[in-house]
Amino acid sequence: MRIAAITMVYRDYWALAQWYRHYAAQLGAANLYIVSHGSDPKISELCPGSSVITIPRESFDGFDRERSEMLNAFQLALLKVYDWVLRTDADELICWDPQRYDGLADVFAQNAEFPVLTALGMDLVAMSPSTVGEPFQDVRDAGFSGHYSKAFALRIPAGLNLHGVKVAPRNLQRFPFHMPKGLFLVHLKYANREALFDANTVRHQVATSKGIGLPGTAWKEAYAETENFFETFENKELLPWDDAEEQAHAFFSDKPSRIERYSVIKTRVRKWPYRTVLPNWFATL
Repeated sequence: MRIAAITMVYRDYWALAQWYRHYAAQLGAANLYIVSHGSDPKISELCPGSSVITIPRESFDGFDRERSEMLNAFQLALLKVYDWVLRTDADELICWDPQRYDGLADVFAQNAEFPVLTALGMDLVAMSPSTVGEPFQDVRDAGFSGHYSKAFALRIPAGLNLHGVKVAPRNLQRFPFHMPKGLFLVHLKYANREALFDANTVRHQVATSKGIGLPGTAWKEAYAETENFFETFENKELLPWDDAEEQAHAFFSDKPSRIERYSVIKTRVRKWPYRTVLPNWFATL
């Protein structure tokens, strides 16, 4: 089985280093494709053996829409030579319960009958400015998230859109939504506060630049959004991992949204009032 992984990045070197290390170990560096938004030789230094594709960084008009269309087209092209193509942001790692799967290839092998896979999402969180270190080893506080319970891989010609999958309108009600148990999308945005500050600076600059169709409020008000996130997270009730995982999977895998306006199937975005601590096995992945 041939599996590729795609991401798109502008700087965000800390997150990209995590992305490369994680996926290169599972898929091989030669099967990683990194779209660099602007020329940046440091990306090749951080990700040896991967394919780096540079696109111009000149205008941010229609940023989200054009980025999505471009990456969908690239993903479709890779499906000509790969069985599955995985796509995440640079700060997103697909992780698996080792009691259920032997690795990423086994995830796809066990779910081969489904055209698209969705992972149960979570934010990995550095609880205080003094919390530093490696994800999963030193940073282990987490909260499950409907927003990051995203469609992340496909084996058929379809497009990823709005954190879900875009299908033909006639197939919207019957297209299968599948979120396997023991499969997680770990969002690293809040796992390193120093890297987050740097990323927020870029987000704010993009969102407040001149143009139309720019990223919205979450980027324009990145600093305030970050402060609100940490305050809300700290006040959540703590649940043991086993209870949190079971409840979150039942909560977020049930009754996906089937949005007629966009012909998109996706996880329903609902608030989850708990936080948890990751088990030790995450550090072995």
